[in-house]
Amino acid sequence: MWDFDHCDPKRCSGKKLARLKLIKQLRVGTRFRGIVVSPKATQIISPADRDIILKGGLAVVECSWARLDDVPFSKIASPHERLLPYLVATNPVNYGRPWRLNCVEALAAAFYITGFDAYAERLLGAFGWAESFYEVNRPYFEQYRRCSNAEEVSTTQDQIIDDLDKQWSKPREEQDVGQDLLVANPNHGPNSLYKTDDYDGETLR
Repeated sequence: MWDFDHCDPKRCSGKKLARLKLIKQLRVGTRFRGIVVSPKATQIISPADRDIILKGGLAVVECSWARLDDVPFSKIASPHERLLPYLVATNPVNYGRPWRLNCVEALAAAFYITGFDAYAERLLGAFGWAESFYEVNRPYFEQYRRCSNAEEVSTTQDQIIDDLDKQWSKPREEQDVGQDLLVANPNHGPNSLYKTDDYDGETLR
């Protein structure tokens, strides 16, 4: 990961992965030959990227959503930058919000979509609050994994969003419970280690 120190080190998922030696930090300007999950990418990640990850690995940009303009994306060099499709965050600060994944969620999502489930589960297993991430996003992962390429994932994402729009446009009494509400927010319980009001909003994609 490229870490821009936007976040509280005690609560930053990327820094925790580094302390556990589950990820390596890269210097700005370092060229990376694998997949880079980035909000500045133009192509969406898909199962077709599996071989690139197998050969070159997976990288992310550790930064704050609120400070994207401060990140020198032009110096993050990779021929394989990718966007993540529609997914729902379960991290403490953005639980239930689409796309607002933090570092470990972004990595896990990319691994799930490309078929490296064991890697995703190993990373998520280091965070007590992350148990719900797969369950909340299971129907989306299953659909994305059936796709062959980025175009199919993009089409699938559009259909998912269209279906959600139709669902939530119905009168309240006609709505089904959304999949992202089937798992209670583990970050708001009496024993939660994270409180939304003091979490710094660490994120990346």
